[in-house]
Amino acid sequence: MKPPIQTLADALERDERLDSIAERLSDVVDRYVTAGPIKDALSGTWFGHALHPPLTAATIGAWTSAAVLDVLGNEEGADSLVGFGVLAALPTIATGLNEMADTSGRPKRLAVAHGLANIAVTSTFALSWLARTSGHRGLGRALSMLGGAAVTVTAALGGHLSFIRGVGVNETAFEKPKDRWTKVMSESELAEGKAVRASADGIDVVLYRTPERIYVLANRCTHRGGPLHRGPVNATVARPTVTCPWHGSVFHLDDGSIVRGPATAPEPAFQVRVTEGQIEIRPAS
Repeated sequence: MKPPIQTLADALERDERLDSIAERLSDVVDRYVTAGPIKDALSGTWFGHALHPPLTAATIGAWTSAAVLDVLGNEEGADSLVGFGVLAALPTIATGLNEMADTSGRPKRLAVAHGLANIAVTSTFALSWLARTSGHRGLGRALSMLGGAAVTVTAALGGHLSFIRGVGVNETAFEKPKDRWTKVMSESELAEGKAVRASADGIDVVLYRTPERIYVLANRCTHRGGPLHRGPVNATVARPTVTCPWHGSVFHLDDGSIVRGPATAPEPAFQVRVTEGQIEIRPAS
């Protein structure tokens, strides 16, 4: 038998009614959160990995601590933590919506359900705070208990998205190229000024040639696995860049470092040499 949370997650991923909601929410996010500083801030490009998970820890931690203080009779402390959790939930929801908009396929349905449920949870805790501060402490504590039970389920769904579906992880994390020179193609096959996809030990790479040198990066964008060889290359700058065609992440071709998110992990880069007319590569680090 499947664990209950996996059964629930599978049912939500099969629910086609969530598609229209996902499309509307994604349209709103894409309209107001375009590639650039705001997108990078919400994605966690500046942070080094997705910003949403640590924010959930702050939010759930506050509400859990409030429950403990309720038991201990520290009413003022519990009230403050419930309110803090509601405030912390606002950027948590914003970053979650940003992640949902970049998700595709059946996991997107689960992401939408996860997000809507968390909005309901946050509303429950907001009502709890209002009840507490207006003198209806019994109702406030009851609402906190309801919200606490619900957030346990929604957090588990978020964990399912990350740990089972792999949403938000570095798409190249498990690609392990061998640390040796490997032939990928003939030098004569690589025309100047055109991104070309090739394979090295089963790992997709993208090659790009300028008059000065040949660049090679992993082809799967670290953000959501977009095919970099289909994205535009800017070779007119001092350090040429490639842009992911899916969500607009931009990487330097020479070392895979991030120029612009939403990617949070740099693109794996390769050393290049030409031996007897054959292009050979090996991991840069």
